[in-house]
Amino acid sequence: MIHLQLADETRQRVTDWGRILMVVPVLLSLTLPTALAASPASTSFQPATAGYQYTFPRDHGSHSTYRTEWWYYTGHLRSKNGRAFGFELTFFRRGVPPDKIKTLPSKWSISHLYLAHFAVTDITGKRFHFSEKFSREGLGKAGADESRLRVWIDDWRAEAATDSTGSHTVVAHDETHSLALTLQPTKPLVTHGAAGISRKGKDISQASHYYSFTRLATTGSLTIDGEQFEVTGLTWMDHEFGSAELGTDQVGWDWFSIQLEDDTELMLYRMRRKDGSSDLASSGTAVSPDGRTRHLEVTDFQIESTATWASPESKATYPSRWRLTFPSLGLVLDVTPLLADQELRTSRSTKVSYWEGAVAVTGTKQGKPVKGQGYVELTGYVERLKL
Repeated sequence: MIHLQLADETRQRVTDWGRILMVVPVLLSLTLPTALAASPASTSFQPATAGYQYTFPRDHGSHSTYRTEWWYYTGHLRSKNGRAFGFELTFFRRGVPPDKIKTLPSKWSISHLYLAHFAVTDITGKRFHFSEKFSREGLGKAGADESRLRVWIDDWRAEAATDSTGSHTVVAHDETHSLALTLQPTKPLVTHGAAGISRKGKDISQASHYYSFTRLATTGSLTIDGEQFEVTGLTWMDHEFGSAELGTDQVGWDWFSIQLEDDTELMLYRMRRKDGSSDLASSGTAVSPDGRTRHLEVTDFQIESTATWASPESKATYPSRWRLTFPSLGLVLDVTPLLADQELRTSRSTKVSYWEGAVAVTGTKQGKPVKGQGYVELTGYVERLKL
C-alpha cells in the first residue's frame, strides 16, 4: 500500500509539474509586454545618481535595485584563412515593478526578466544572422550573479574570471550558429560620463551608470552551418544599469564604438529627439592609447549622416554612413557599414527592431591617415523606442 501510495503521489507530482511547465510560457508571453512597456519611472527602483563609486568585481554583476541593465559584447573576428566576421551577444535584465507581478507565488514569481540577442555578420559571405532568447529567473533558467560578472539564459552565458587575468568567456548557439570566445582585456576599463553617471536627458532622473572594456583581445571558435572557424580579433564590452525611461521628446539613440589601429577608442551616443535633433545630454568618451580618458560633451563632436538604407522587412529608413568630426582632437572619421542589412527584429524577446552592425572606419588624425573598426547601434527608427 505504501509503495502504491508513493507511486500515485509521484505520478500526481509529475502531472502537476507538467501543468506548471505548460503554464510558464503563457505567463511569460503575457507578462513580457507589460514589463517592457514604457511607463513612468517606478519608485520601486533606484535611480542612477551622481557620486556613484564603482567597486569591482562587484559592479560587474547584477544590480537588482535598478530597473534596466545590460551586458553588451560586440566584436570583429577573423579566421586563419582571412574570412571576416562581426558578432553581437547581449544580455538584458528588466526588473518588473511589484504592482505588475501577476504570476504564481514563490519560485514562479516573475520579478526579473532576462533577454538575450545573438548576431553574426558574415562579412566575407555577406550574410547576417540573429537569434534571441527570453526567460525569467528561477529554477536556474536565467539569472545573474550580484558579486561578479556571470549572466546566463539556458546555456548562453557571459562570465569573467575573478583572478588577476580578468578574462571573459562568452558562449551562445542556435540551430545553425555557435560562438565560444575568450576575451582578455588589454586596457583598463573606462567609466563614461561625469560624477559616476552617464546623462541621457534633461531630467535629473535620466541617467545611468555605464562603463566599458574598450579593447579585449579575442580568441575562440565560430561555427556557421556546421563549418567551424578558429578566430581571433577584438571585442568591445559595455555594462550599463539604471532606471530611467526615455524623455517624452526622445525617440531613440545612435551609438558608436570605435577601435582605431593606433590603440585609440571612441564611444559616443546621440539621443535623438522627435524633430531629429540631438538632445543636449548626448555625449561620448575618447580613450587614448595609454588608457587616459576624456569626456566629450555634445559640442565636442558632430555626427553627419551621408547615406541611408531602407529595410525591406521593417520598412524603416536608417542612416547608413557617417562622418564623425572631433575638432578638438583633430580627428575626422568616415564610418561605413560592412553589410547594409544588419537589422535585428526581436519579436520574441524585447519586441524591438533595431540596427546593430559591424562597420569599417577610415579618416585622419592630426592630418595623418588612420583606420579602424567598430559597431553602430540605431534605435527608434521603426517606432519610438519603449524602454
